[in-house]
Amino acid sequence: MKTKERIIQASCELFNEHGERAITTNHIAAHLGISPGNLYYHFRNKEQIIRAIFAQYEAYLEEAYNLREQGEPEDLMRYYLDNMFEGMWRFRFLYASLSDILARDPELHKRYLAAHQKVLTSAIQTLRALCAQGTMTIADAYLESFAEGIKLVVTHWISHLYTQNLDEPINESMVYQGVEQVMALFHGYITPQGRPRFDALAAHYRQLAQRAA
Repeated sequence: MKTKERIIQASCELFNEHGERAITTNHIAAHLGISPGNLYYHFRNKEQIIRAIFAQYEAYLEEAYNLREQGEPEDLMRYYLDNMFEGMWRFRFLYASLSDILARDPELHKRYLAAHQKVLTSAIQTLRALCAQGTMTIADAYLESFAEGIKLVVTHWISHLYTQNLDEPINESMVYQGVEQVMALFHGYITPQGRPRFDALAAHYRQLAQRAA
């Protein structure tokens, strides 16, 4: 792995573990066993590193929320929810400090809004596909608001966890609780036809949320 890629990977790991505010470029260089000068050769400051991580986040969203043909209704929902969890966990420092990070970097804010508009569009398409498959039913007039509600839970779940657990590290089980919250939003719109498979999927995520850290 090239030094630039190592810096990006290590920075994301350190930001996730300790919080973006607590980590400086000197911490990153020391963690990698390189000189600060070597790090500055690749990135002039921490904001450039964050932009590089955000580029990976954008690429992840593009891939993860690309609607695909699925054989069974629960496959589509599980695909969507699994990717939702993976993004929340992999880039949790972004979600934890999102407003601060975006406020410091107007260009990044524009990129964030563009990326999440694509996510919202994909979520609406996914909901329409689930309706077409007979898994759920919801009036078309409420599709966008429902998709926006899902996005709100996902976007703010990590920061909510930190407000509730100031002295505890965030673990995967706690992040899966956010997926449970999204499942709760779906619950009232699932059809009798889709109920057995939905309940089985809900039990699956409940088990993941309850497992020991």
